Amino acid sequence: MIKEKTAGENLTENLRRLSDITDWFDKQEEIDVEEGLKKVKDAVALIKISRERLKAIENEFEEIKREADFDTGKGDSGSGFEGNN
Repeated sequence: MIKEKTAGENLTENLRRLSDITDWFDKQEEIDVEEGLKKVKDAVALIKISRERLKAIENEFEEIKREADFDTGKGDSGSGFEGNN
């Protein structure tokens, strides 16, 4: 089973592992049901972890964007009015 703490660290590695799982299924002429079940469980765990990591990355980008907008004077002044002063 996938170890959540280590698997969530590297999105690229998670995507590679998901690709390996799909390749395994594609190469099987006759699926070993037990092994297939283990791989499906691993894939589901990787997808869950990857979604969480993608959300964290998205939040980081949004924070950077807010900081960049603030630094360039485009940030919200808190007045709720964005017109010419």
